[in-house]
Amino acid sequence: MLAVQNLEVVYDDVVLALRGVSLAVPDGQVVALLGANGGGKSTLLRALSGLLDIHDGEIRKGTVTLDGDDISHLAASALARRGIKHVLEGRRVFKELTTDENLRVGAHADRRNLKANLERVHTLFPVLHERRDSPAGLLSGGEQQMLAIGRALMSDPRYLLLDEPSLGLAPKVVEQIRDIIVEINAQGTGILLVEQNAVMALSIAHHGYVLENGRVVMDRTAEQLREDADVREFYLGLGAEGEVARSFRSVKHYRRRKRWAS
Repeated sequence: MLAVQNLEVVYDDVVLALRGVSLAVPDGQVVALLGANGGGKSTLLRALSGLLDIHDGEIRKGTVTLDGDDISHLAASALARRGIKHVLEGRRVFKELTTDENLRVGAHADRRNLKANLERVHTLFPVLHERRDSPAGLLSGGEQQMLAIGRALMSDPRYLLLDEPSLGLAPKVVEQIRDIIVEINAQGTGILLVEQNAVMALSIAHHGYVLENGRVVMDRTAEQLREDADVREFYLGLGAEGEVARSFRSVKHYRRRKRWAS
């Protein structure tokens, strides 16, 4: 199990981004992490993948553990070798390299099974096989997102951290990404999914957390979150009877936030 306990993260020795966060990603499950922009979601992924230092971030309290072992201060490369791979928001592909060259870069943590992992990625993403010799910069946004996920899979990770994989994509492509995440999980990979598209995230997750202002304010099964009135109002865009909110005025932000803080 990948977990954090009472985690506090500070940026530039000043900004407290996470405030006592505890969360767990069991083996073989999809865990959704919801929350508004600036709530600390990307910070939590960086803490799990060892990327805090390049953003001038630091764990001040708490621990990150893998099967009970403290991995809080391991380098990103060491965490990758232990099976934790992070797909960053915004895809971050190497645009000058071909699709296959990008994928081979992802195999840096495990080159022993490069051929088998490349075949797996091509099976999951047939379009990447078709475009294998094309520069990544010429791929569509959806294809680049598939490439970013495929690159992370090239070392056969045990846990995959996905930061906003549906961001900026057309609805049809979002459905494709959703189905691919389901298939990756069915093959045994645990997934921590950060998503603004709460409908998509909760449709495939086993468990979910809501992060607000650096704190976990909800920790429930995905089914319970889908039925929760606060989540339906804030993240699913639905009212008490399941109707779609017609305007921001109809969303009782103050009442909800007041109740969450109580």
